[in-house]
Amino acid sequence: MAAKKDIKDLALNELAAELESLGEPAFRAKQIFAWLYRRGKATFGEFSDISRGLRDKLEERYFIGRLEAVERLRSGDGVQKFLFRLGDGNRVETVLIPSGTRRTVCLSTQAGCRYRCAFCASGLGGFQRNLTPSEITGQVLFVKDVLGEEPTNLVFMGMGEPLDNFDNVAGAVRIMNAAEGMGIAARRFTISTCGIVPGIERLAKLDLQVNLSLSLHAVTDRQRDRLMPFNRKYPLEEIVRACEAYLESGGRMMTLEYTLIRDVNDTRNDAEGLAAIARRLRAKVNLIAYSPVPGLEFAPPEDAAVKEFVRWLEERRVQVTERRSKGADIAAACGQLAGHKKGETRETLETGGKRETGKAEKRGRPGRKAESVGTRTAKEPRGSGRRDDPPPLNARKKRAL
Repeated sequence: MAAKKDIKDLALNELAAELESLGEPAFRAKQIFAWLYRRGKATFGEFSDISRGLRDKLEERYFIGRLEAVERLRSGDGVQKFLFRLGDGNRVETVLIPSGTRRTVCLSTQAGCRYRCAFCASGLGGFQRNLTPSEITGQVLFVKDVLGEEPTNLVFMGMGEPLDNFDNVAGAVRIMNAAEGMGIAARRFTISTCGIVPGIERLAKLDLQVNLSLSLHAVTDRQRDRLMPFNRKYPLEEIVRACEAYLESGGRMMTLEYTLIRDVNDTRNDAEGLAAIARRLRAKVNLIAYSPVPGLEFAPPEDAAVKEFVRWLEERRVQVTERRSKGADIAAACGQLAGHKKGETRETLETGGKRETGKAEKRGRPGRKAESVGTRTAKEPRGSGRRDDPPPLNARKKRAL
């Protein structure tokens, strides 16, 4: 007999088709979805409105997977980070971010990341594999069923590149969006990408009005090649054109994510380039101060520099929100999620109402080397552009704005 499959990897229509192949009516799929995603049951024997015969068939062919949380850390600002051990021993991290009545869950889509952005921790250990739909939805179900929290917003901004795992991410979104499943509205999902053009094109054809967020972080190809090496495959102009097509297809308003790094991408010219792209895409900007990653030669900007950058964008009629990175004391802020290699665990899961946290990293400025990416020379004043950087995008596009 074939190996059992995790039933949570199946979307509603896929489950209905498999049930019909077993001689069962398709409507049973809705009942099973309700047990899995609304009631959070972990065994087929608990499906009390399903016949014993069908339960036996399900037991023979499927299992109900659950993620194993091996570490739970709580930040002083209320953010919680969870380390999950997958069935093959790989580990991924998930973050729960409370804000008033909102409960945002930052989801991982890959174990590791193949794109190795220079300032991000997720790719430091290399790429292991894609997560399955059940492993993606399992992160949400842990928050919902184990913690008793009701997620209000889901952002695919954790470990990995979501559009590099398009089919499984789309499958997970469909499962969580289904009225018979978790019933989470499409507008509550935000899928982030570093600029995978074929994935953006496929997302435009997806019949779900999810939000798209572009992790930009640099406004010239020269600078982006250094910070995000995959940019050599998908240059900035090609990415922006794909985003324009996404918007023309009826996609919802886009967001540009921009991590501000001291002496790297924080000049007035950078702000002008970012404003040009934002206006072209009618996008709002989320500005995030860089959160230090041990071993990486970058530093966060001063508060005054962040406010100045915000002012430059607002003067150029760009809608900008200064996002305060939460959870930095437990390495749960943007760009800090790394997971662990197989066999590594720093802490045990929080139990019995006791709080166990890992040691917070020291927040001082890391040492910098002279060859750091895109650094401004000491003689170059703040607010100037770098002479060796070309203007944002190209002159024709900028004039067209």
